[in-house]
Amino acid sequence: MSIFALSDLHLSFTADKPMNIYGQSWQDHEEQILANWTELVGPEDTVLIPGDISWGLKPEEAVEDLAWVAKLPGQKVLMKGNHDLWWTAIGKLNQMYPDMFFLQNTFYKADGWHICGSRGWICPEDPDFTQHDDKIYRRELLRLRMSLDAAVKDGAERIIGMLHFPPTCGGAESSGFTEIFTEYGVEHVIYGHLHGTEAQMKCLRGMHKGVNYRLVACDYVGCRPVKIV
Repeated sequence: MSIFALSDLHLSFTADKPMNIYGQSWQDHEEQILANWTELVGPEDTVLIPGDISWGLKPEEAVEDLAWVAKLPGQKVLMKGNHDLWWTAIGKLNQMYPDMFFLQNTFYKADGWHICGSRGWICPEDPDFTQHDDKIYRRELLRLRMSLDAAVKDGAERIIGMLHFPPTCGGAESSGFTEIFTEYGVEHVIYGHLHGTEAQMKCLRGMHKGVNYRLVACDYVGCRPVKIV
């Protein structure tokens, strides 16, 4: 059994939002995801999807996209991204599909690992960071701690962290998010959100204070789920 990750599916089977306008890497990206996913992922595997799953603005506009994900092999662990405006009450979401878990303020257990995380937000090093951003940033730090504390209480020994936003901004190596991940002994952190070569090359990747950071945005990894463990 393996744990994979793939972020930013940006599905739009109902919403009129073609992704190929953003470049060749998004041409027929749904077909690319389907082919790569079915090649790599087995029914006993788990795939982490840290946000920007559907362009739907309302729950009914995301149903077809979520149903498409549900039919893919493996157990799916989904987290909210900044474009997932359809995301509704977590209890309701977690009753929709037997092989999809919507992660919010808690954890998910897979193959001896505890999966924890929060959506995240832009960090204070971002030049556009405002007082309003500071409130959201601090709230997301609290949500991350809530998720990790729940895992620790459950006896977690090995933890994988999920964020939608990158863990740092502006080329910085540290943030409140990275400090928390190091504090709790998290081994791997996966995230998405960043698109385009310039942004993707500036993000935190690799080992930092004992944590392995991986960008798994769909266009960055060629629409191919990345094996984490």
